[in-house]
Amino acid sequence: MATDEASALCWCTVFLFLCHSRWRRCVGGTMLAARGKHHACVVSMELGECSMSRAILRGGNPMKRLLVLVLAVAMMASATLSAAPAKIEAELSLITPVASFVSVAALDAFKVWAKAKYGIDVKTNYTAKGTQLAVGLIREWGANPQADVIWGGETVLYDMLAADGFLVKHEAPKALLDRIPATMGTPNPMPLKDPRGFWTGTALEPYGIVYNEGLVARRLRTAAPKTWEDMLGNPKFKGQIAQCTPDNSSSNHATYEVILQKYGWDKGWEWLSKLGAYTGQFVAKSGDVPGVVAKGEYALGFAVPSYMAFENYLNGADIRFFAPPGAYVTPEPIGIIKNCKNPNAAKAFIEFLLTDEGQRLFIDRGLFPVVPDMRVEGAPGSTAELAVTFYGGRRSYFEGAVENTYDNALSKSRESEVNKYFRENIFAKLDALKAKY
Repeated sequence: MATDEASALCWCTVFLFLCHSRWRRCVGGTMLAARGKHHACVVSMELGECSMSRAILRGGNPMKRLLVLVLAVAMMASATLSAAPAKIEAELSLITPVASFVSVAALDAFKVWAKAKYGIDVKTNYTAKGTQLAVGLIREWGANPQADVIWGGETVLYDMLAADGFLVKHEAPKALLDRIPATMGTPNPMPLKDPRGFWTGTALEPYGIVYNEGLVARRLRTAAPKTWEDMLGNPKFKGQIAQCTPDNSSSNHATYEVILQKYGWDKGWEWLSKLGAYTGQFVAKSGDVPGVVAKGEYALGFAVPSYMAFENYLNGADIRFFAPPGAYVTPEPIGIIKNCKNPNAAKAFIEFLLTDEGQRLFIDRGLFPVVPDMRVEGAPGSTAELAVTFYGGRRSYFEGAVENTYDNALSKSRESEVNKYFRENIFAKLDALKAKY
């Protein structure tokens, strides 16, 4: 038992021991009754403001005066306990597609923040899974989840988890939530936070194309692509593209939807079929795509989370990144898993990510802040300024127009259908498609 709780219990025990009559405490301070005598009392933390205490003190009975003092101290102890900051658990478990470049740094910074705010050393751990696989695990866990928080990926998957009862509503401090706009982009505004409270965005990150500059220019001797069409309009890129599958990666699934919604169902699948024919390797997860491009195994990577490409760039890889017009921009949603073991630590982690300190952590790792009053900037030569150069000068997604053709509701309505179509008509027919294109 905590020291404050034990102290309060001790005072209550003393009070009961000393009391000769049976006392009834009524909610709101309407009446305290003692056998044979009644006194109206307005409950107050100030001893002098209690009418019962004044009446008893005037009576001169030493025992009653002692009782009043004990009661006053007990009430003040209770108020102190209720006013104290809510404690958090000493552990936090995360399941996430967010690469360790960001997720480990965020957890480490959170531990320092939690120690300063709550005086608690929080033990953290994380499970690295693609969003689609993470969602599948959460469904398998059911009422016994092995993680507290899911973080990152496509927002539609969070909407589906919430609809099926696997997430709980949470409220970050209002001042932090109010800084995040409800939506971003036109003609289809992209939600940046769930109005029902099941998830909130934490940082902005485009899914685009990464290319090996040296390989494209020197080995293939061709121009780097600048649009979706450039990828498939150049026969030199056949066999030179790496990607993940949409049923294993939310970044791929979201980008498949961008293409389908841009060109329409039939023409979109025709484009994606040609992409399949031009693909040299389907890797296990989206985080592997920039890695194989950085090594020079492939010239282009499709549907790459921007900061994953930036990490390879910081490590010296000769790669570049661009987000074509209409590219999906994830708000890196985060949600608390229902029946998790550490709900208060989970809430605190979300709060931390939305603070200026949390947003600065993202900025220093090549992600964009989810709040308009912060932007990617730093000292000359800093990682923030390197990110600005890497992204072609962009500092914020709230400065200038953002094209968004991705329809969240449409994507949610056919998520399984898109994955099934890909498996049956592209992945299962790759040899025929390569011969066709």
